Amino acid sequence: MSTHTLRDPREVIREEMSMHAAIRSALADGPLTVPQIAEAVGHPAEEVVYWVMGMRRYGHVVELPDDDEGWFPYALTSNGA
Repeated sequence: MSTHTLRDPREVIREEMSMHAAIRSALADGPLTVPQIAEAVGHPAEEVVYWVMGMRRYGHVVELPDDDEGWFPYALTSNGA
């Protein structure tokens, strides 16, 4: 369990559009899991999952088969590049 205080989900969701560029940059070199993206963009995984799911919904990223730890790697699509 993380030691940081979780923000209101509405606040996190409002930042989605501004986080797309950072997430695209993190995925530019290849697929990453949510925890790896979180480390790359400097935000908690609990927040990054909202942004990645939004990008997935609109076809900017696609999930790949899960890794051995149960996390799905995400990769950019032609819409997300």
